[in-house]
Amino acid sequence: MAGGAGCCGRPAPAAALQELSVGEVARRSGVAVSTLHFYEKRGLIASARTAGNQRRYPRAVLRRVAVIKVAQRMGVPLAEIAEALSLLPAGEVPDKADWTALSARWRSQLEQRIAGLVQLRDQLDTCIGCGCLSLKACPLRNEGDALAAAGPGPHFAAGAPATGAAEGASAPIAAGAAAAR
Repeated sequence: MAGGAGCCGRPAPAAALQELSVGEVARRSGVAVSTLHFYEKRGLIASARTAGNQRRYPRAVLRRVAVIKVAQRMGVPLAEIAEALSLLPAGEVPDKADWTALSARWRSQLEQRIAGLVQLRDQLDTCIGCGCLSLKACPLRNEGDALAAAGPGPHFAAGAPATGAAEGASAPIAAGAAAAR
């Protein structure tokens, strides 16, 4: 139906010009067809079916896919994206006000992730940079799995210095590190 022509050279109905095939959405959004199917299964986007059971998407789906991709880049889980998108009017293009509301929901999460990554970077530079991996002072070492109570994933010991090189290292470890250089 290129150029608005329908079957047998007749003009296509206006509604058909507003709908996109799954291939067109994939091409225009830069997202794989399988990803679009996945988003649809998860309720992030919706399509209608033709008489021949082909998917047809409203043009507004392009903006929705863009919102999904940006939110994913920010690290927002798909379940939270789906919840936020469910608040938007179905079949309509999210506008600037919609995006402002969505991004406000995710701002504090993003700021917490950034703070955590900055802390990790600063502690890694110090610890890996000194090479001591001190048994007493290294915030990356977890004697006796004391941090297990903090839950799954990596944690830094409370009060562990973000800086401070080998001062907490034992003499044999410090001597071995010096000899290795």
